Amino acid sequence: MENQGFICSISDEPITSVENSFAPSTTHGADIRFHGVVRDREDGRLISGIDYSQYEKMALRELEKIGEAMTSEFPDHLAHVHHKVGFVAAGEASLLIRIQTAHSAEAFERCLEYLKRIKTTVPIWKKPIFVE
Repeated sequence: MENQGFICSISDEPITSVENSFAPSTTHGADIRFHGVVRDREDGRLISGIDYSQYEKMALRELEKIGEAMTSEFPDHLAHVHHKVGFVAAGEASLLIRIQTAHSAEAFERCLEYLKRIKTTVPIWKKPIFVE
């Protein structure tokens, strides 16, 4: 999904293949990228990775709603959000939030707000794959 200044996607595409889908803006001096990386432990137990699943129609719609709200509340930023679903190995990124703003403090604030909203509203579930 794409609207003015906001792009979102959920798929089995790796973060590395989608993170440069838009070029840096010449009007925004800050360009930050947050990668949510799968840790090698869950509840103190070693894991090989996480299997992410989603309620497909609702998950994308929730991301779209977040983008609409954020671009309405904070119009002078660009954002790209991608969540990988399927198996994501430990050490690999499952979430990308890329923010471009005029100033660095704003970029970090927007990124944190996107992360909070994604974690609380988007129906994506994780199943750790434990190492026996």
